[in-house]
Amino acid sequence: MADASVPALLLATFGFFFAGLVKGAVGLGFSSTCLPFLVLALGLDKAMPLVLVPSLASNMLVHYQAGEFRSTWRMFWPMFLALLPGVLLGLWLLTRIDLHYAAAVLGLVLIAYGAWTLAHLDAMLPKRVLRPLRVPIGFVTGLVNGLTGSQIMPLLPYLLSQALDRNIFLQTVNTSFTISSFMIAAGLWHIGFLTPGIAAYSVAALGPMVAGVSIGTAIRKRMTSDTFRKAVLVILICLGFTLAVRVLI
Repeated sequence: MADASVPALLLATFGFFFAGLVKGAVGLGFSSTCLPFLVLALGLDKAMPLVLVPSLASNMLVHYQAGEFRSTWRMFWPMFLALLPGVLLGLWLLTRIDLHYAAAVLGLVLIAYGAWTLAHLDAMLPKRVLRPLRVPIGFVTGLVNGLTGSQIMPLLPYLLSQALDRNIFLQTVNTSFTISSFMIAAGLWHIGFLTPGIAAYSVAALGPMVAGVSIGTAIRKRMTSDTFRKAVLVILICLGFTLAVRVLI
């Protein structure tokens, strides 16, 4: 981190603030909103560990606010368990491929998520397939998370495509994110991406994250969540496109 330029650090700081704003306004999406800014500023190897502390802190806040913890575990425990081998496989792949390609995968994930959500805001899966999909959804989400740091695909489209209570939806998303984050932290420490210096910067990022959450909470009271979410999705698609085409340039 000591070799990072001032513009890079400013872009990273803005990423933490903006992701906090999104988290405060819609209740999710911190890591996936923050990661593209951090990758563009500092690279994937630093972005993945840097996002951990503020992401976990924002998740814990939603855990407390949402409730429904027992109901969530009773419904989705197979999916949560399937995350673990997926994360391990993703981290194993991360150490064996060029990080530029892993960043490009992150870009494609963001494009796919943004485009799917914009086009299928009201899409619903048949009830007969929801239970059988829990294990593969958990495993693939963990795999993508371990490889790219993003925790949203295919978990969020799966959850959005069923009629879940809002609090159970938020608790499910944040439980998945929290489990993955602890696994990612242990794995990144083991492969040398998470160092004491980067951990210290990650703790310092709590400041802009909290400021963003505070403003995002205020925005939620003044702006329709649908309008805000669409704007965020467009931004994520643009950032994902930027990450993906950098490999070709």
